[in-house]
Parts: sequence; structure tokens; C-alpha cells
Amino acid sequence: MKSKSASTWSAAKSEELYGFKRWGAGHIGVDDGGFVNVQPLADGRCIRIMDVASEAIAMGLKAPMVIRFQDLLRHRVTQINEAFRKAIKEEKYAGDYRGVFPIKVNQLREVVDEIVAAGKQFNYGIEAGSKPELMLALAMHEGANALIICNGYKDLDYIRLAMLGRKIGKKIIIVVEQLAEVDDIITIAEETGVKPLIGFRAKLQTRGEGKWSSSTGDNAKFGLNTAEILFACEKLKAAKLTQALKLVHFHIGSQVPNILTIKNAVVEAARFYCQLDKMGFPMGYLDVGGGLGIDYDGSRTNFESSMNYSMEEYARDVVANIRDICVESGVKVPDIVSESGRAVVAPHSMLVVEVFERINKKETLGHQHQPKVKHKVVTDLETMLKNKSKLGRLERFHDALQKKEEAFSLFNLGYLDLENRAAAESLYWQICEQIAKEGRDSGYIPEELHGLNKLLADQYVCNFSVFQSLLDHWALKQLFPVTPLHRLKEKPTVNAILADITCDSDGKISSFIDLEDTKDYLTLHELNGKPYYLGVFLTGAYQDIMGDLHNLFGRVNEVHVFLEPDEPNGYYIEEALSGSRIADVIEGVQYQSEELCRRIKTQIDAATRKDIVKPREGVRLLEFYESQMLAKTYLNIDRGNGKKKKAAKKD
Repeated sequence: MKSKSASTWSAAKSEELYGFKRWGAGHIGVDDGGFVNVQPLADGRCIRIMDVASEAIAMGLKAPMVIRFQDLLRHRVTQINEAFRKAIKEEKYAGDYRGVFPIKVNQLREVVDEIVAAGKQFNYGIEAGSKPELMLALAMHEGANALIICNGYKDLDYIRLAMLGRKIGKKIIIVVEQLAEVDDIITIAEETGVKPLIGFRAKLQTRGEGKWSSSTGDNAKFGLNTAEILFACEKLKAAKLTQALKLVHFHIGSQVPNILTIKNAVVEAARFYCQLDKMGFPMGYLDVGGGLGIDYDGSRTNFESSMNYSMEEYARDVVANIRDICVESGVKVPDIVSESGRAVVAPHSMLVVEVFERINKKETLGHQHQPKVKHKVVTDLETMLKNKSKLGRLERFHDALQKKEEAFSLFNLGYLDLENRAAAESLYWQICEQIAKEGRDSGYIPEELHGLNKLLADQYVCNFSVFQSLLDHWALKQLFPVTPLHRLKEKPTVNAILADITCDSDGKISSFIDLEDTKDYLTLHELNGKPYYLGVFLTGAYQDIMGDLHNLFGRVNEVHVFLEPDEPNGYYIEEALSGSRIADVIEGVQYQSEELCRRIKTQIDAATRKDIVKPREGVRLLEFYESQMLAKTYLNIDRGNGKKKKAAKKD
């Protein structure tokens, strides 16, 4: 029978609890049926995520899976271009916007294809930070007016590739990051007979903010200081390449949370631009780099996982501050370039994971393990649990903790058996749960009890790898919104952290978004023997690319979704990509599946000759081993019997 509080729960309460309206930016919400849906164009047309997941499962693609809402990706490209167009019109700015997508943020073909197609009407270009990325950019780039910006360390072949692009009519700007690159550019320009387009990356004194603030200032890895810019100018003049300098570039870090930091950096960079123009260089572009944030926690603050400004405010402030400095200096305004990658791609992609197991430290002790003779330390804890007494919560906690430590000490000295130790542990956690519940009911929580809810939280084990799919959470403590995808009409009652299936204790999500700060646990639903799916949102930036192969868990399954009004559920899956097989990942670490199978066959044959296994059994063992080479790297959860299948099928 459902409790009164559970029966009065609603989808609207879940929407508030998980903060969909705060971080979803009008794209993510909950429908009346208690399912999470996506509005790719924020125009009322919804796609229920569980419908997509169910269809993918029917196609043989199980969780974990990435779902890409391609209309949302295209919408973000349009959004940033329209934001700058609107700001340019409102601020009466005489230049244009020439945005570029920094391909390092997500180099996947399915992402770049959509961005290039959506950006064509805006002359939206590509930024490359390495030689392989430049090779992608050269081939994928479209449009004579769209830019290719070349950043990063450069060898001579990198510069030659850029000159190749210039030769076939592409508007490629080589950004000088180190002074020595100027000499290399001059050399290759003479060798190829191509006039380069050059930019200088300036080391600003304006400090960045957030996780990537150290990428700015005097100790920044990239950029020229003021003296080096003057040296670079002299080199270009001596080589008669004065006309080649077209751009000033800066970058104050990814995910800048505070708009004031951006304003200050834009003003400083605009001063550099105007000074170079007055020195006789033709100029034409000011590249404000990346930094446009994503409000991961929905707090709209300058907290590192948020941003205290909108995309529209960002565009207005960039445009207005450049205009003001140029007008004051009597310099023609430049075309504005931005390299906003995270803001463009993060919202379009999400990770779906399945919870298949619960680790709980406070379950009631089963009768089958009751101690035959209860030790006094156990009976004392039973008394504490049954008799809430007149003692305060803090005193009861101290007493329970003392008894638990006494039980451990007695066990180590050989005076307490396993059954009594198990009983003591279980009773201690039940008392802690009792105290924590009283604290939630009363409101006031003494400082020493603040960590109780975290200690008591269950672990929900999910079929995925943090290191493969959410590396930034592990490495940088990046927050991502995590919510159930269904059952949102039911009241969630279990505080939990999420554990992955790697054999690493760091393989977990134990920090979650909250409106005021962060939470150490997420409130989820009780597992009921049926599939339970969670979504991790805003994962489109970096996570697809930076994941590693810890435990040899490879890429997950993936589906690409488009809106389609003629389809029953309002969408269709345009493409489904199967995740890595075991054979794929082991070959990536220099093993050959055929050789491994041959080695196993040799060992089975030897065991057969020694009569350790029978011939027929040996054949079956070999067939099973070989079949697993074609299996996916993640667990194959079988809900038919509530357990993981021992023999994974191909999916």
C-alpha cells in the first residue's frame, strides 16, 4: 500500500526536485506521464527519451547508450549566430560575426557534419588545434567566407597544410602562439609562394575564472606577451608581410562563469587590436576565443558549474565593448570571431545508463543470521534502536559509534564471532538511519551529523564506465545533471550515489547539482526488479573524445534522433551506431583476437589430453571464448531472471 506522501507526489514535483526548468534551458522537461522528454527546438514538439531508448533496445542496442538530438545541435549553431546578429544590429555595429567551431570539443563525424551543414548559411567555420584536426577541418570546411582558425603548436608540415588550404581558396588564419612560429611561417610562405593570413594570440593580464583560470596570465601555455608581439611585428615587416597580419586572438579558459571576466578580457584585447591597427597592420578580425559557458547546475551564478549570463548577454557585451574601444580609438571595428564549442555541442547529447544493483549498508538483519548467543554489545545496540530514550540525537550517535568501535575491537581480539559482528554493524546503521530521519523531520542538524545522509546513501550500480563516458566528472569534478528518465510520478525515497562497473574506487558519481551548492547524493526510486534508467545530460562537449579505455570498456552504443511529425512518436532514429566489441578494444592495446583464440585453444587441447576436460566440453569452452570476442564490452543485463547473463548475446 502506498503512503500518503507517495500518493500525492506528482511529475511537477519531480521536475522541481531535479531542476529540469533551471538547467534544461527550455529543452528538457517532464510530461504528465512522469517521463523525461526533450524539446530539441524549444517549440513544443517533444521526444520522450524512454521511447528512443526502448526503440534502440528493440534494435539490439542496450544501455549504456549515447542519444544525440541532432535538431538540438543544429538549433544551437543557429542560436549563437542569431545572438550575435541581433547584438550587431541592436548595437549598430559595423562589422560581422564569423564564428568557428573548435573541433577539439567534439571531433566525431556525426557532430561535425551537422555543425557544418547548420552553419553554412552563417559562414560558420572551424577551429583546429593540431595537425590531425587541421586535416579534418580542410576536408570538412565549406564556404569561401567561412574561416579556418589554426591554433596550437605547429611544425612545418602543419603550416604547409594551412598554406595548402590558402592555395585552394580557403580563408585560413594561422594564429601565432609562440614567437618562433613567425620565422616558420615566413619560411613556408617563401617556399610555397603563398601569402599567409596571420593572427597573434595575446597573453592578457585579465585573469580567467572557474576550473580553467590557470590557462591565462603570464604563465599561460600559449600566447605572446607584449614584448613578443612587438618582436613578431618587426619580423613581419622585415619579411614584407605586414599585410598578412589580420587577427588578434585571446582565450581566457573554458566555461567562464562570470560575465565581468569576459567584459574585461574583451576590452584588453580590443586595445591590442587598435594598437596594431595604428601601427600600420591591416587587421580585420578580433577572435574572443572560447569561454561561453553552460549552466550545468541551473543556478545562474558565477559558480564554476554555472554562468551568470545568457548567450544573448554574452554576444551583446562582446559586441558593445569592442565597438566602444574601437570608436574611442578611431579604428574601424573588426569582424568578430568566437570559438564557442562547449556552448554549441554540450546540450545535444546525453548518456543513458541502467541501474542493475543496489549496495546497501543498513538493511535489517535477516533472521537466518541472528547470533545464537547475543553479545552484550549487540543487546546494548538493540536497546538504543528500540528505545529512543530522552537522549538527544548527537548523544545517541556518539553512543552508537562507541558501541560499533567496541564491537570491532572485540572482533579483532577474538571475543566476538561473525554473527555478532554482523548484528552490531547492521544495528549501528539502523540507528544512524533513525537519527538522520529525525533530523530531516526536525530541520535542525548538529554539525557532526551533517555527513550522515552521505554515509547512509546507497550505491546504485550502473552499467557504464565513468572513465569512458564522463571523464571530466572524475578528472575535473565537472557536474552534470543526472535524473531518472521515468517513474517521475512516483516519489523517490532512496539517497544514492552512482557506482560504475570499473574495478576502480574512483569509478562513481558522488557529487550532484544543487541550486545552492552541490549534493553528495541523488534521491532516486526504489529498485523494483524492472529496468531502471537514468539520464546524464549536457554531455556533448569533450566527453565523447576524452574518454579512456580503463578496464577496456569501449565506446557505448549510440543513436541519432531527428524530429519527424509524420512518425507516431514525433521522431525517427536516423542512425544507430553499435558500441565497441571486445575484439575491437583488445586490438587497440596490441593484441590480436585470432592469436588469443589460438592460445586458448592450445590450452584447452592440453587440458583435454590430460583428461581435465572432456572433448565435447572443450569444444564448447572454445566456442564460448570465441563468441565473447564479438560481444560488447559492457555487461549484458538480463531482466528475465533478474541477473546478469552469464553468456552474453551479440547486441
